[in-house]
Amino acid sequence: MKAFLILLLVLGMPYAASAQVVGTAPGPLPVQAAQDVTPDALMWQARPVVVFADTPQQPQFAQQMRLLSEDPEPLLLRDVVIITDTNPAAMSVWREKLRPRGFSLVLMDKDGAVVIRKPLPWSVREIIQAIDRMPIRRDEIRSGSGKG
Repeated sequence: MKAFLILLLVLGMPYAASAQVVGTAPGPLPVQAAQDVTPDALMWQARPVVVFADTPQQPQFAQQMRLLSEDPEPLLLRDVVIITDTNPAAMSVWREKLRPRGFSLVLMDKDGAVVIRKPLPWSVREIIQAIDRMPIRRDEIRSGSGKG
């Protein structure tokens, strides 16, 4: 929790006051600390984008969070939840499952499958293009259950 609070101060973003639970009305992009949510809790409900770093001050981490906050709407329309993990010593369930090294962005689908791992920050545009190629996302669009 301490790392998450530091992140809020570093980015100057009001995530703590406005973080939403999956399935509520659109609003700010949901950001949750790794220790506060498990992959099972998001199964078939959301697409986790997990952002790992060795510390919240790591430049790539700050850049990634800034990129995500600049254009949250396309991510919200694709049921994305941002999971942050900046404490390697805590060995969260996300770290145990995904085994990152240093900074890492991991995009997962609603079925829990890892779709993409990136060692550098990615723009919202790159993330949504990857999501829109996922079979589950294509099924959502075809069936009309996809929002965007």
